[in-house]
Amino acid sequence: MPVDEPNQSAAHSPRHVDAPIGLDEAARSLRNGPVGAYLVSGITVGLLFLAWLVFYFFLFLPRGSIG
Repeated sequence: MPVDEPNQSAAHSPRHVDAPIGLDEAARSLRNGPVGAYLVSGITVGLLFLAWLVFYFFLFLPRGSIG
């Protein structure tokens, strides 16, 4: 890509931007909320907690107490 050429995003052209939607359609889309985001974040937090438990029981406890 030549250096002189300006960089433009896909949204620069109006044909790449979707038409606005009405209030009824927006309300219908948002009625159930961000279920997918809650699902992904719940799985991530659960995996993080399980990893913490694995570190705790297999790494920290076998070393014993300090002092």
